[in-house]
Amino acid sequence: MSSKRSLAGIVALCLLAAAFVAAGSAVWAAAPAVWKVGGVFTVTGPQSMLGDPEKKSMELAVEMINKKGGIDGHMLEAVIYDDEGDPAKAVSFTQRLINVDQVVAIVGPSLTPTTMPLLEIANSAGVPLVSCAAGNKITLPPTSFVFKTAQSDILAVSAIYRHLKKKGLKKVALLCVDTSFGQSGREQLKAQATQFGLTIVADELYGDKDTDMSAQLTKIRGLKPQAIVCWGTNPGPAVVAKNAHDLKLGIPLFMSHGVASPKFIEIAGANAEGIVLPTGKIPVAALLAPKDPQKAALDTYTKAYTAKYGTPASPFGGYAWDAMLILEKALKGTGGDRAKLRASIEKVRLLRGVSGTFTFTPQDHNGLGADAFVMVVIKGGKFELVK
Repeated sequence: MSSKRSLAGIVALCLLAAAFVAAGSAVWAAAPAVWKVGGVFTVTGPQSMLGDPEKKSMELAVEMINKKGGIDGHMLEAVIYDDEGDPAKAVSFTQRLINVDQVVAIVGPSLTPTTMPLLEIANSAGVPLVSCAAGNKITLPPTSFVFKTAQSDILAVSAIYRHLKKKGLKKVALLCVDTSFGQSGREQLKAQATQFGLTIVADELYGDKDTDMSAQLTKIRGLKPQAIVCWGTNPGPAVVAKNAHDLKLGIPLFMSHGVASPKFIEIAGANAEGIVLPTGKIPVAALLAPKDPQKAALDTYTKAYTAKYGTPASPFGGYAWDAMLILEKALKGTGGDRAKLRASIEKVRLLRGVSGTFTFTPQDHNGLGADAFVMVVIKGGKFELVK
């Protein structure tokens, strides 16, 4: 009798275990798949001041989206690679994200030179790519699957030139880095000069690994410009600032938005004093009026970033943050389908980001207007709004 009871007990336990396994399997099968979002950033190397905060911002955004329950029940997973500023590595990692990791979209790269080789890859594979680089040619002309969040060179040049015109400065010297970012800015600096009543008296270049631009600045001084516009990303502009200080040029020095972060002030030190540049609103978020339309978005990002990483947020990190805001909105209702996501991004309207207010159209895959920039001056080691 006892053996029958034991056998019955064993059978009951087995049936109960099977029921638990079946129930668990049903729950597992019903759980929505995780959506992978790729990232390619210049996290290390000379341009890490761009890619490091972008990587951190993307990870922070994914974490916050998942805390809210993900998107349509799907959790997100960030799959991020460091291209070290090397276009070949950017290509290799992008192909891996598409073919191996099977991501629904890609954020990045950080630089114009690392982004440009990816345009054909993203469009051919049908994978949305939201670049964090500024070059105009990334989205001009627009291509189906490529977007970007960084403010364009067109808007940056216009902001500088409006300031020069307001100050009555008409003779301008250009000093641009000889990369695709520098060339893109240089094209706009030359193209827009006439409409602002400006004359380009010097047009000089420097290499992205050059450590002394004294020769170019000496030549520029002889041409007697009323302003110098340096277009590049660190460390070159910091070298230009030092050389200009050592040569005692006494000519107002303007920089591009490519150095709009506390890192530039850290690198350039006292030589940064008095430099004027256009920037997104992150470096001066605390100085903005409460009614500024971006104020809430800026406060959310800057507070979350500082709390998470213990350092101030930068505009570069903001580009990746905005990319994730766009994807969060656009992914809804797509089922993770890449083609549907692309179409959905193109329909994003009036999204308040930290880099500006985004409204995409088939003709505009950057989606920002002139209000995305403010002019700032470096005083006492800090950015201040130009009045």
